[in-house]
Amino acid sequence: MSTWVKENCVSFFQLFCIKVVKTGRVPQHIAFIMDGNRRFAKKHNVQRNTGHSKGFDKLSETLKWCLDLGIPEVTVYAFSIENFKRSEDEVNGLMDLARDKFQRLLDEMDQINEWGVRIHVAGRLALLPEDLQALVAKAMLLTKNNNKLRLNIAYSYTARDEISRAASHLVDGVNNQELLPEDIDEDLVSQTLELGEPELLVRTSGEVRLSDFMLWQISNTVLYFTDVLWPEFSIWDILAAIIYFQRHAPPARLEDSISEEKLNFLERLEKSRWQQLENMAAIVAS
Repeated sequence: MSTWVKENCVSFFQLFCIKVVKTGRVPQHIAFIMDGNRRFAKKHNVQRNTGHSKGFDKLSETLKWCLDLGIPEVTVYAFSIENFKRSEDEVNGLMDLARDKFQRLLDEMDQINEWGVRIHVAGRLALLPEDLQALVAKAMLLTKNNNKLRLNIAYSYTARDEISRAASHLVDGVNNQELLPEDIDEDLVSQTLELGEPELLVRTSGEVRLSDFMLWQISNTVLYFTDVLWPEFSIWDILAAIIYFQRHAPPARLEDSISEEKLNFLERLEKSRWQQLENMAAIVAS
């Protein structure tokens, strides 16, 4: 039975190696394009959905490694809006897998809260089936106060869609006289987006494309590409990625101060998002 955070998946020697790597700078936000599930299935002559399920198991292992490394934020690209164009059987299988995993998360909520994992799902959730919308919303609402590791799941997501929705929020802010046109700058756009800026982005399976993922956020991000298929990603692969980051990372950026008007706009936007999630979660109750 797969779980969201695997315990006891690190040997004594691996834990020693983690401690050695932690003597250097560790990224505070790492993003993964989890590519290679379908190729893994083909390689091992199993069903595609089995490959996707193995990919989830690898995510749960990776979360434990990130907790051990002290990485407070992880973002994963789980399902692109473009993936809806795949075969009906595969899309339905992926939706069923998501239902199963988010229901499992709700069933394991005590453990999730003990680990301190906060779930944030970014994307155009209205494209998902209503029952899945409700499960996703409940997972986010029930973990909103956890603060040890934030797991961002990009689901029903593309970066261009994220940017266009942020632009729409900013236009509404000006039209509602919450913002002045001159308030809109690079920093405000960044903070209006659903996902923050990762320090390290890892893509598996040998592809060297970004596939419409976090295009705004990665202007200062170290990119690491590996040939390993995502279900075969190991602790040695993540340690290699972090060592690569330590060799190539630019200096950490200082956060700019923000005006009271912008702060009020962002707070209202956040409150509106939580209200939408509460409305989605209510679908189950009804």
